Amino acid sequence: MEYKQLVAFIKKEFRHILRDPRTMLILLGMPIIQIILFGFAISNDVKNTSIAVLDPGQSVTAQRIIKRLDASEYFNVTYILSHPKEMTPLFQEGKIQMALLFNDRFDDRLFHTGDASIQLLTDASDPNQASMVAKYATTIIASCQQELVKELRIPMQIIPEIHMLYNPTMKSAYNFVPGVMGMILILICAMMTSIAIVREKEMGTMEVLLSSPLKPSYVIFSKVIPYFALSVFNLVTILLLSIFALEVPVSGSLFWLTMLSLLFIGVALSLGILISTLVRTQVAAILISGMVLMIPVMLLSGMIFPIENMPLILQYLSNIVPAKWYIRAVKLFMIQGASAKYAIKEFAVLSVMLVVLIFISLKKFKDRL
Repeated sequence: MEYKQLVAFIKKEFRHILRDPRTMLILLGMPIIQIILFGFAISNDVKNTSIAVLDPGQSVTAQRIIKRLDASEYFNVTYILSHPKEMTPLFQEGKIQMALLFNDRFDDRLFHTGDASIQLLTDASDPNQASMVAKYATTIIASCQQELVKELRIPMQIIPEIHMLYNPTMKSAYNFVPGVMGMILILICAMMTSIAIVREKEMGTMEVLLSSPLKPSYVIFSKVIPYFALSVFNLVTILLLSIFALEVPVSGSLFWLTMLSLLFIGVALSLGILISTLVRTQVAAILISGMVLMIPVMLLSGMIFPIENMPLILQYLSNIVPAKWYIRAVKLFMIQGASAKYAIKEFAVLSVMLVVLIFISLKKFKDRL
């Protein structure tokens, strides 16, 4: 008899799980998504790194090195420069990660004095990536040098002069502070907002609020505004700790960094409202806003691993992760000291996301309640 009761309870529990598609998605879908993301997104390899080259003398050896770099799987020679001033905008727009500057008399120096130098300038706002890029380039240059020595039987040395731009001391804080800012703001804002609204639904008080003279949109905004104020306080705290405790300076405009952060907070809060329309319990809200948001933010935002090294499908998917655009713009303002014109794309994308999320959230909220 007890055996039959146990079997009946097990069957009941199976039916309860199977009739909830959200639970099934978490149980069966999340492991698949995690193994795919972790398997393909986590990579310390350098691949398809965009570089720019300045070779005013058009020397034979320099062209040989350039072709060898471009032929490798690690680099793509994307831009040929005519003046060193063209290099800075390309770095700030994120179009290149390294620039090679050759002397206008590179071959003369190499064959007459036995040595010549190449300047390698890398974007060290991500110090780990910059070190890897410089190492791969140096290895290819050394390989070309050995081939020339064997062919010409002349002792010679090509000396790479490595310069780390924006972070000459190679402090890791320069890389993780923008990423942590993006992760903290989106997780806290989305989680707290979704839980606050779902709690009202779970307790049955949301219907009471909606029956008041206030419009439904006003009810939602009244729940969101306190969390917006708390998020602004968090932003100020994070910036103060970054500047004074971690010694990561704000090299660019503090005003535009603040405007960008307020826009991102708005996107995160809107995401929290959307999550609250999809779930009925606070536990589900915590799971979705915590676990489901954290993995894309960590893996597909460029916070830890370079997006350029990922498969093309994941690079496309990263475009719908708000933290990607925020972290990229924060690096521009804090680390590279770029002006607002270099972050127009990031501002535009986050603004579109904000409008779309607010529209969908309010529409679904009215439909569900």
